[in-house]
Amino acid sequence: MPEQDVTVGQLLLAEYQSIKDEQKARIGFRDNLLYVTLGVVAAVIAAAAQAERASMLLALPPVCVVLGWTYLVNDQKISAIGAYVRDELAPRLAALAQPGGGFQAFGWETAHRGDRRRRSRKATQTAVDLTAFCVVPLAALAVFWADAPGGPLVAVSALEALTVAGLAWQVVRYAKAP
Repeated sequence: MPEQDVTVGQLLLAEYQSIKDEQKARIGFRDNLLYVTLGVVAAVIAAAAQAERASMLLALPPVCVVLGWTYLVNDQKISAIGAYVRDELAPRLAALAQPGGGFQAFGWETAHRGDRRRRSRKATQTAVDLTAFCVVPLAALAVFWADAPGGPLVAVSALEALTVAGLAWQVVRYAKAP
């Protein structure tokens, strides 16, 4: 049986398929985090209202921060995969396909970024992310503070507010990335 050599092009295409599969899985996971967050928020608010205990709302900030940070990290990895395909993989494969130049591999990776409404979509997505992961837990803290008689939970809530503010800063910072 003759040996079959694997070409560089085949290796690059296999790498492309592998990282696109990872990107697709991360996109599904990331997008589901918004739904999970909405479910948790609804459950905590319903439980707090039913028990008539505003202190139960203190569960929202840590949960929203963990889910929000996980969302943000996955979103960054999704973008990093796209950048790797655009900046590293596509040029290497294009050079193999047409050594003289002129061929663009994986054109969609670049083309969709040139859409004139991209900025407004990014701004809207940033507003959605900030609302789901930061505004909602800060509103829960405001309700708690309005009802809080004082004590150690107020100190805990202040720490939670700082943590949520830190996440908000990260969401905005990542949104400004190219």
